Amino acid sequence: MSCPSSTPPEGYLASLAGFDRMTTARLASLLAHHDPVAAFHVAVGDAPPPPGIGALLAKDDTLAETWRRDGRLRDPAECWQRCVDTGTTVIAHDDPRYPAALFHDPRAPAVLFVRGDLSMLDARRVGIVGTRNATQRGRETAAEFGFELSALGVTVVSGLAKGIDGAAHRGALAHPDARPLAVVGNGPDAPYPKQHASLWAEVSARGAVVSEWPPGTRPDAFRFPLRNRILAALVEVLVVVESRERGGSLITAKEAGERGVELFAVPGPVDSRASAGTNQLLCDGAAPATSVDDLMMALGLDQRRAGRTRFDGRRRPDGDGVDVLGHCRQGARTIEQLMLLLDRPIADTAMIVARLEHDGWLRETGGWFETIDVWGDLA
Repeated sequence: MSCPSSTPPEGYLASLAGFDRMTTARLASLLAHHDPVAAFHVAVGDAPPPPGIGALLAKDDTLAETWRRDGRLRDPAECWQRCVDTGTTVIAHDDPRYPAALFHDPRAPAVLFVRGDLSMLDARRVGIVGTRNATQRGRETAAEFGFELSALGVTVVSGLAKGIDGAAHRGALAHPDARPLAVVGNGPDAPYPKQHASLWAEVSARGAVVSEWPPGTRPDAFRFPLRNRILAALVEVLVVVESRERGGSLITAKEAGERGVELFAVPGPVDSRASAGTNQLLCDGAAPATSVDDLMMALGLDQRRAGRTRFDGRRRPDGDGVDVLGHCRQGARTIEQLMLLLDRPIADTAMIVARLEHDGWLRETGGWFETIDVWGDLA
């Protein structure tokens, strides 16, 4: 594979991010060891891989062939041109424009694709999410919250889905000073659902549409639960307006809870299925949202994620966790290697490593664990 020398690194990032079976951790591992151009050549088999990626490719011939195929199909120059044509900005994790709220996140995207201007992240941020099968009451509540928050200079963050999400952004856009943010589950260039095409256009024109997938990426079902972690990490407060017993908004609520984001839910009738999930959130400890005043009070009490502050909410490692990080900082390690270095049983070692991975200090690729120091350190 040869690409024109004029192809910028962003073209290689756009190509790699669209590879089949290219997970966030795999892309992050490649970029931790190589610049985007070199990472592309490693992925397609033209250069030796780092330990974790090498272990993956060695034990999975289909993965190696898939990436070689995608290297031929996803020419970096063409991927870059599609970004240019669609007005999509490519933002790598080490780019100063990368959102501060995501920088230290345990599952931060290795790259973001943005249509619009991310400067609205300097404002306070409230997420409004809920069921696609919303009631009229739910849609009206979401729109009212969106409008009133925009009037107060707050950025409204949602997912541009049908139902509550779309209503929240429509309400926000009804205010002339609104600068909304949408986090979507496909490429930022193709509105989904299609009936939201005008809504997408207005959000990207007055705020921004963000995705971890490049232009042209289809809205596959598995992508939507993944995007919910990004939405949860970008907000300071999350309010669930309506939710059934199961659904994406409850996944977002769980992701928010794991990050210490203040969680609100709008109380609903006990006999309404659209309120079953929100009422359960209230039972589980979420605060009731009866007006925008409740949300503004929460913003006033917690300034940690405000503006461009790189808030690091990861739990600090201690004891053997610090030792594991020290060993992994010297180079990628396997569980077996760490067991010997710690002189601990393999079960104990695995638990320590799993906790560090969950908290965002270690990344696993192909059975090898490496630190995420390039994305934040203990300092």
